Parts: sequence; structure tokens; C-alpha cells
Amino acid sequence: MAQNWTPNSWRQKPIQQVPDFPDLAALSATEAQLTTFPPLVFAGEARRLKNQLANVSEGKGFLLQGGDCAESFAEHGADTIRDFFRAFLQMAVVLTFGAQQPVVKVGRIAGQFAKPRSSNIERQGDVELPSYRGDIINGIEFNEKARIPDPERQIMAYRQSAATLNLLRAFAMGGYANLENVHQWMLGFVKDSPQAERYRKLADRISETMDFMKAIGITSENHPSLRETDFFTSHEALLLGYEQALTRVDSTSGDWYATSGHMIWIGDRTRQPDHAHIEYCRGIKNPLGLKCGPSLTGDGLIELIDLLNPQNEPGRLTLICRFGHDKVAEHLPRLIRAVEKEGRKVVWSCDPMHGNTITLNSYKTRPFERILSEVESFFQIHRAEGTHPGGIHIEMTGNDVTECTGGARALSGADLADRYHTHCDPRLNADQALELAFLLAERMKGGRDEKRMVVNG
Repeated sequence: MAQNWTPNSWRQKPIQQVPDFPDLAALSATEAQLTTFPPLVFAGEARRLKNQLANVSEGKGFLLQGGDCAESFAEHGADTIRDFFRAFLQMAVVLTFGAQQPVVKVGRIAGQFAKPRSSNIERQGDVELPSYRGDIINGIEFNEKARIPDPERQIMAYRQSAATLNLLRAFAMGGYANLENVHQWMLGFVKDSPQAERYRKLADRISETMDFMKAIGITSENHPSLRETDFFTSHEALLLGYEQALTRVDSTSGDWYATSGHMIWIGDRTRQPDHAHIEYCRGIKNPLGLKCGPSLTGDGLIELIDLLNPQNEPGRLTLICRFGHDKVAEHLPRLIRAVEKEGRKVVWSCDPMHGNTITLNSYKTRPFERILSEVESFFQIHRAEGTHPGGIHIEMTGNDVTECTGGARALSGADLADRYHTHCDPRLNADQALELAFLLAERMKGGRDEKRMVVNG
């Protein structure tokens, strides 16, 4: 166990991004009720994810992490979950082929309800109200009653997470994730895309591989791994009372685990080394993520790594870099060099969403070309530094929303009003997310071909 740590030791530390609950007795009662609820995930599952991430940290895999900016109670439904999972699986297959490595699949789902905010106050005209902080805390409706933090929402969030996990497990292990299904979905995307010719070559290579496997007798009927998949959940550990209530001792190891999700991360606004969020996360054994923004120094990063992963355990810590397409070249190399100099074992992942948000026609949006540019720079910098670009972390949905501009269908600022449904930040729609996977796979394959040419002289 971490030294001088308990599940509630975070309460003795300063804390950022805390909602102001007016009824503390009701809050305590809710947290006490949550402590009696079954765990949402299990320690053995979290250990399996950590083992897979350990391979990524050693250059033997790739992390695909993605999902909703902020899950909502109103949009919860089987079709929404299915469509997300379907898009996610297609991305994973394309990236697996591009990287020629296993892809670790981690969703921002079944717990991603709380959001940090840059301001405690939201203004509309002359009216000021507390900011919306996610459905687990208050309501998105702009009225005084909805914006009051309500502890009962934590019970609703738990129950929605449990229902979502139940369906995801059924999809992952019950045949829906069959590689042949995913392949057919991918071909449908290519056929309908305005950039079909560009993607067809890669799609044809995947089809040839599938045909070869069938020819030598490798099918989903005799190889269960072709019809089942590991899928893990993650969210930002922002509401620490909720996290503490779902922190449990693993009976097999005696270690503490957050059972709210397989992997949790610390946001760029709550990574102060002497504050509550670092204190809580350092004591649990789950794989952790750490958002790294432009203000993080090399020395500051090493201090956080030493707090969160003092044993330098592979797979324990993923550094999720979020700089912006025009800042990544300035900030990422110095962090890589600091980590390499100290010999720290981490997974490097690129979040190309949060540093590329702009306002267009009064809507927050993210241009696809800026998202792609940051991912490309991330890969180029890692190749130049001799390190492994281990993953991407994106906000996406399986629905046909119009929240990010650009992409093959060239969504414009004028299109944003059509289907702008997000409760917080703009997400890639299913086509844009899969397009990003195809473009990234092209670059991965190109990088492998370059290495092969160098090796062969």
C-alpha cells in the first residue's frame, strides 16, 4: 500500500474543481449508500488492462481510448451504446492492421459524467448561474434549480454505468464483436465515403488478410479470439467522494482498487502534486492516466510520475498529451526527454481534441485538420526522439452529429447547428472517427515501411 495513504486521506488536502453541495448531510448519506453497492469493475480486470498497457509501454501495442466528452442521463440507451461500440471496433481493426500490433481498447464510457470547468459561473445575457459540471453533479438546463448540485445524481450515475457495462460486456463477449462483422461494417464505411478511393487500398489489404485466414482454416468458429474482445472502461476521477465510495480492497491481493472503472485519469486542472486528486490516485492500483498540458514542466512531470508510479511499474501510468496542433512541437519533446533521462516507464498517448477547440458561429468546435495535424506531429516527434507513440485519446460518438468541422464530408461552420448534441465539448462523429483511424493507419504503415527499408539497407 502507498505510504500514509487511506481511501479518504485526500480529504486532508487542498482540492480544485469541487461542486458546492448545499446539503452536506444528504451528500454523506449518498456516499454511505454507494459504499454498499456492488463494484462496477473488478480488480482482476484492471490488472489485465495494466498488463496490456505494459506491452504498449514497451512498444508492443497501441492504445485506443475514446468516447463521450460527458455522458448524459437523457441520451442513455441501447442504440447509443451499440453505435459507439460499433464505431470503436472499426477504428480498432483499422489501427491493428496499420500498427501490426495489438490495440488496447479503452472507452470513455460507463462513468464519464463529471467535467472540470474553466469558470464556476456561466452567463447567458444578464443571468449568472453555477456552471454545468456533468450530469453526476447538476443539470445542463439553464435554470437555478437544475444547477444546484444534487447528491442523488451519483446514484443515477452508478445505475447508468452498471447498465452500460452490462451491455458492453454482452457485446464484447457475445458475438457482436466478431471480426467478420466489423470487417463488413468497415467496408460499408469505405463504400459510402467521399474519400473512398483513398481508403480502398488499405481496406483491400485487410480483406485479403481476412480471406487468407479463412483459406487456412482460421475462423471465428474455431478461434474464439476472432469473435470476442477485451474492452475496458475509463473516466476522469473528478468527484472524489464518489470514487472513494467505490474504492474496495481486492480479496486476492489486499490492494485497494477504484471499482468505478478499469482506468481513471487525472485532468490537467487537477494535477497539483500536493492536492487531493493526486493523493487519491497514488494509493489505488488501477492503471492511471495523467493529462499533460502546455503548463507542465519536465521537472513537474517527473515529480508527478514519482508520486503516482514510485515503483516504475510498466502499464501503471499513461501520459495523455493535450497541447494543440500549434504547440505540440514546442512542449512534447522536452517532456519526452525528461522521462527518457530518468528512465521512467510510461505509455505516451495523444489527446488531439482539448488543445484544438475554437468558437465558430457561436458553437464550440474542433477542426478535423487540426486534430489530424496534432496526431501527425505527435508521431513525428516520437520517431525523432526514438520513443514509441503509444496511443490516441479522442472524444467521439457513434452518432451522426455535426460538432467538429472538416473531414471527408467537409462539415462547415454552417453545418454545426444541424445536429449539435453534445452536453459539453464537441465530438468526432462516427465517420470522422473512422476516417482518423484510416489516416493514422496509413502513417503507421508508412513508418513501418521506412524502418524496413533502413533495416534492409
